[in-house]
Amino acid sequence: MIILTHYLLVSAGLFSIGIYVVLSKQNAIQVLIGIEMMLNAAILNMVAFGKFDKINNAGQTFALFAIVLAAASTAVALAIVLNVYRRHQTIDPGKINQLKD
Repeated sequence: MIILTHYLLVSAGLFSIGIYVVLSKQNAIQVLIGIEMMLNAAILNMVAFGKFDKINNAGQTFALFAIVLAAASTAVALAIVLNVYRRHQTIDPGKINQLKD
């Protein structure tokens, strides 16, 4: 039987990997992937706590809203990355030092 601690350990590992990816990568797309991993860890926590809460399904409801918001924010972030690449010919956040020319 899988207990709540197992879910929380997997979520903590996923969140730690996401933080490592965000802090260590120089590519904007990889940074976005790391942020998505951290969001998925938070969603896993919501679903796990919702599963073990026998009164209501608030965890699953919040997780559904979080998934929708994560998808929308990812679409906006990818559009921004594409526009930055079109203008500066790089997606390395360290090489882009100005927003206006």
